[in-house]
Amino acid sequence: MKLDALLKPCYSNHMDELVFLKLGGSLITDKTRPYTIRPQTLARLASEIAAALRQNPGLGLVLGHGSGSFGHTAAKEYRTREGLPHPSPQTYWQGFAEVWYQAAQLNRLVMEALHAAKIPALALSPAASVTARGGQVQAWDLTPIKAALQAGLVPVIYGDVIFDEVRGGTILSTEDLFVHLARHLRPNRILLAGLEAGVWADFPARTRLLNEIRPEVLETNRTGFGSPAGADVTGGMLAKVELMLALIRELPALKVHIFSGDVEGAVEQALNGMPSGTVISLSG
Repeated sequence: MKLDALLKPCYSNHMDELVFLKLGGSLITDKTRPYTIRPQTLARLASEIAAALRQNPGLGLVLGHGSGSFGHTAAKEYRTREGLPHPSPQTYWQGFAEVWYQAAQLNRLVMEALHAAKIPALALSPAASVTARGGQVQAWDLTPIKAALQAGLVPVIYGDVIFDEVRGGTILSTEDLFVHLARHLRPNRILLAGLEAGVWADFPARTRLLNEIRPEVLETNRTGFGSPAGADVTGGMLAKVELMLALIRELPALKVHIFSGDVEGAVEQALNGMPSGTVISLSG
């Protein structure tokens, strides 16, 4: 079968729903300790994803993960997301390569966990296929991702260094990449699994969890979202919420859920259509 025929439409005959799932860097690594993975958590998450895929043969899944204490630690040291000019261009590009290496190292550990859980996953490095302009995706050949979905595979992407026409180089988060993918693949849901139970109105006190965030809710609570623990060069919770609200304005039918993947069974339940935490939407 010719590849162009394979890719039209994006949904294959056996795919009833397309979901994007991100495993946050704070969930799969200890962001307060450089280059430290949480191996038991990662193994459990892989097991939950495998169980959900077995229970839902019609579920198409694009899996993403953050860089946590791997990529973010190096990125903070070298200010990679900011791009050039830099006090030393040579140092900048050395740092660019170091961030790529650390992000790839973590991705390899994620892929080992998925492989051990017998998930047919395929890692697709954004650095090799995405170019940016001013910190936004400029071009991305989505043929491999679409082909993987059509073949019943799970494409895996992650926050990565990206060559940028304006900045020279930058970093795009998994959420940045999900936004571009969503515009082209039109998922039904985006699931963002982290450490927190959802979005708190008063972080770090954590006494008031927001069940739903709409544009007006964001404006009255944005100062309470707080700052992330450990290294994080992509803006933390507030940046995630703002990015997802902007996307939902473009795709009003889309639902975005932010929840804790640290609770046993939560990721499996979310993939099965029973998410916890905070939902981001345009209206109630």
